Amino acid sequence: MFGLFWVTALGLLTLYFSGVLEQRHNPNQRLESSVSATGQQQVVLERNAYGHYVAMGSINGQPVEFLVDTGATYLGIPAAVARRLQLKEGAASFSQTAGGVVRTYLVKLDNVSLGGIQRHGVTASVLPDMPGEGVLLGMSFLKDLEIVQSGNTLTLRW
Repeated sequence: MFGLFWVTALGLLTLYFSGVLEQRHNPNQRLESSVSATGQQQVVLERNAYGHYVAMGSINGQPVEFLVDTGATYLGIPAAVARRLQLKEGAASFSQTAGGVVRTYLVKLDNVSLGGIQRHGVTASVLPDMPGEGVLLGMSFLKDLEIVQSGNTLTLRW
C-alpha cells in the first residue's frame, strides 16, 4: 500500500511538472485573434521563459509549433517536420544561417495559420540538418503584418 502511494504521488508530480515545463516553453498553446483599439485584427503572443515567442499554429491544416524569427527570410522547416507534413522537396537552394551556409529545399505551402492569421502560398525552406520539431516563422509569413513588441508581448496586427 505504501509503495502504491509513492508510485501514484510520483506519477501525479510528473504530470504536473511536465505541464509547468511545457507552459514555460510555450505559453501560447491556444491563440485567438481579437480586435485592437484601432479596429485591426490582432494576435498577442507572450514571451516564453527563455525570451522567445513560441506558439502553436498549422501548416496545410497540420499542427506545428512556431518560433517567431523576424531574421529568417522564409519559414524554416526541419526535414522531420516536412516528412510528417508530406511536403515534396522543391528546388535545391542555399541559405545563410548563423551557423554558416546550408543546403535547403524551397517549397510552397498551401496554407499557414497562426491564431486568426491565415496566409496562402507561403514560401518555406526545408532544412535537412535542422534538429527538432520547431518551425521558424519567418518573413514570408510575417511581411504584411504590423509587429509591435512591448514588454513580454509581441502583437501581430493585420
